[in-house]
Amino acid sequence: ALSFSRETGVRSGHTLQLQEVPELIITRCDVCLLQEVRDSRGKALPLLLDSLKRFDTKYKYETVASERLGRSETYQEQYVFVYRKETVRVTDQYQYPDNKPGDVDAFSREPFVVRFRADRTAIKEFVLIPQHTTPSNTTKELDALYDVLQHVRNMWKTENVMLLGDFNAGCGYLAKKNRKNVRLITDTNLIWLIPDDADTTVRSTTTCPYDRIVVNGETFHRAIVPASAKPFNFPEEYGLTEGQALDVSDHYPVEVLLKVKDSRAFLGGSSITSGNQFMTLFVLSHVAFQILTSL
Repeated sequence: ALSFSRETGVRSGHTLQLQEVPELIITRCDVCLLQEVRDSRGKALPLLLDSLKRFDTKYKYETVASERLGRSETYQEQYVFVYRKETVRVTDQYQYPDNKPGDVDAFSREPFVVRFRADRTAIKEFVLIPQHTTPSNTTKELDALYDVLQHVRNMWKTENVMLLGDFNAGCGYLAKKNRKNVRLITDTNLIWLIPDDADTTVRSTTTCPYDRIVVNGETFHRAIVPASAKPFNFPEEYGLTEGQALDVSDHYPVEVLLKVKDSRAFLGGSSITSGNQFMTLFVLSHVAFQILTSL
């Protein structure tokens, strides 16, 4: 997710309820990617927006969602971006058709590409390409994601592209011997912001960098706050036990901060503190189903 402000948090004297944790995470940021959203009746996203409206009265939130994706009719997911209307707007969207000759149906869940404009950021406009790979097909899907990147660059004539999501890019799903066959890894113009030694899993028994953020090109890379890309340890932040945290998600969200072009507030022109001079991007994996079914 992308955010200019980090002031949202637990109110003084308020006892945090476990069901409030997803809202706390989402309202930290200006753009938030939700994955594994299963909402066949189309009711969950309006309920989520109503919940965010009650939880955060300072900002108004909107969503943009992919179609339902998946090879099985009984199990389908959506990519959903939640964003603050005051700081970000959607300028275009594109559902990748996954019909490349010679490699038709490369993805279990085809990327949903969204172009955003945020006038206060250093780059102003950027494209986000989410992907939730199938663990058994991680190497092939990550390599095919490179074709999606090139297609989007040519289609929209932009270099400001970020790829993000639960890539399953670690532990047993992405073998070292296969990395040389993944163009998303071998192309030196692509910068992987979440390193291989990161842990994006909640369980203390695992240390795996499944969730990643990848930036295309130096221009976009320079617009990112150095060392800001990292997993967000929400159990530690909100004082949760491992068991409580697993009721929310078995993955940590990953986040990154984008620089803004000045130190004036986005709304009203008033000064802002150094802690609010960035835009934050979160990726929430494995949490969306719990969020949406609990509403």
